[in-house]
Amino acid sequence: MKIAKAFLTFGALAVGGGVYFGCAVSPVNGTPAAAGRAQSAGSATPTVSRSLKALSYRRAGKSVEISFVGTDLMTSASGTARVETKSNRNEIDARFMGLEDSTRFGLEYLTYVLWAVSPQGRAVNLGELVVKNRSANLKAVVDMQTFGMIVTAEPYYAVTQPGDEVVLENAVPESLSSERVDAKYALISRGSYASANTKIDNAIFGVDRKAPPELFEARNAVRIARNALADTYAASTMARAKEQLKQADDAYASRRDKKTVTTAARNAVETAEEARVLAVQKKAEEDAQLAQDAERKAAAEREAKARANAEAEALRRQEADQARAQAEAEKADAERMKQQADQAAQQAAQQQQQAEAASAAARAQQQAAEAEAEKARQAAVQAEQDKAAIRAQLLAQLNAVLQTQDTARGLIVNMSDVLFDTGSATLRAPAREKLAKISGIVLAHPGLNLQIEGHTDSVGGDQMNQQLSERRADSVRDFLIAQGVAGSSVTAQGFGKTRPVASNDTAEGRQKNRRVELVVNGEAIGNQGANTGAAPAVTPQ
Repeated sequence: MKIAKAFLTFGALAVGGGVYFGCAVSPVNGTPAAAGRAQSAGSATPTVSRSLKALSYRRAGKSVEISFVGTDLMTSASGTARVETKSNRNEIDARFMGLEDSTRFGLEYLTYVLWAVSPQGRAVNLGELVVKNRSANLKAVVDMQTFGMIVTAEPYYAVTQPGDEVVLENAVPESLSSERVDAKYALISRGSYASANTKIDNAIFGVDRKAPPELFEARNAVRIARNALADTYAASTMARAKEQLKQADDAYASRRDKKTVTTAARNAVETAEEARVLAVQKKAEEDAQLAQDAERKAAAEREAKARANAEAEALRRQEADQARAQAEAEKADAERMKQQADQAAQQAAQQQQQAEAASAAARAQQQAAEAEAEKARQAAVQAEQDKAAIRAQLLAQLNAVLQTQDTARGLIVNMSDVLFDTGSATLRAPAREKLAKISGIVLAHPGLNLQIEGHTDSVGGDQMNQQLSERRADSVRDFLIAQGVAGSSVTAQGFGKTRPVASNDTAEGRQKNRRVELVVNGEAIGNQGANTGAAPAVTPQ
């Protein structure tokens, strides 16, 4: 992985009642933060707050090593960072482990970004984490002397304000001088990036699932800018972003080299983020102006109403004076006015009774709605209990035929190597008998999906093991389909020797690794089908 230094400078711009922070980054050969971007803390984008600890690295020493701990969103993640203090900057060398696929937070989240956060709450994009085998390294340079660090899941690398999917935070050792960052730094809520999953899937991945991730990020960035009304408030910049995205799509469709596609895609990401920030800024200014206009109009209406009330009050007093002067001479008129007042009081009492009746009806409606909500909640609880019962029943039935484990991916049925002819994908008679029982169980539970996964030990060449694992998985799939299981619900994939469950240094361990696993899942037992290609490999120690 190529890493280069990223030299950052910072600035701020007050717009529409909010503050927009930015960072500039020198060109690098890696995945640094985007240059010349603005970070919005205004009201146009929904935000939340979070706190962490910051460290004064100049006081802590020339070279300080800190650790990162996973948040509740990703407890398996961890990391370390060495911070070298120079004359006017800090150089950061960070390493992270245990990172899961960012799309687990939603299809709109395609990458991870490392941030530095000052005690005043200013967040600076230090760069993108390129995850390989759940690990990532990043080197960056920042001119702040006191800061904390976080890692967030983001829709693309060039974001200028962190999202609220915080997966890692730095852990400051108690032995070092630290200060608390007030919980005032803004996080963009996930609703700012989300849409219907179907729309997101087509907008991001519609080009080709095998395309470079930078192209997915570019499509995602243009989609988010469009949602932020950049077509209206930053039309020229948005048009440039769309043109750059088209160039990237065309380069990929024309089978240009990866560097050309990646460069075009990253240009589209940065321009789309620029358009989004401009749109948010101009929309905030427009909203502020509309609010000012509305307040001026309301003030004018209040003033006019006050004048009308004053005139009405003056007229009422004048009429009262005239009535008092004529009271003795016009006793009949006074009695008539008293009668009118009594009638008005009676009408007021009737109106009060009507208001009380309406309030009682509203309370009754609220109680009925609450009762309906409780019934819906109980129905949901019962549905989950039914799924758990079916899952337990299915686990017991499968265990009666072959060893079965209940996992987050589903119920995993393990077929050992002895059920196949040696070095062959031909099913032995006992295997066919057991698979016939398995198919009967599956057919008795509609809506189940099966992923057939073939595995081998490390003996032999990679290609031979890969092909053998694929043939064995295909044999199991074909047999199940022949038994009546719907072909649309069964997939098969071979992993060769890449996912051992035991050590290949012993005969016993190699026998355990030679296996075919049936992953059974589905909505009927409480979980959807998983993408087996995304499952992590297990490396025995």
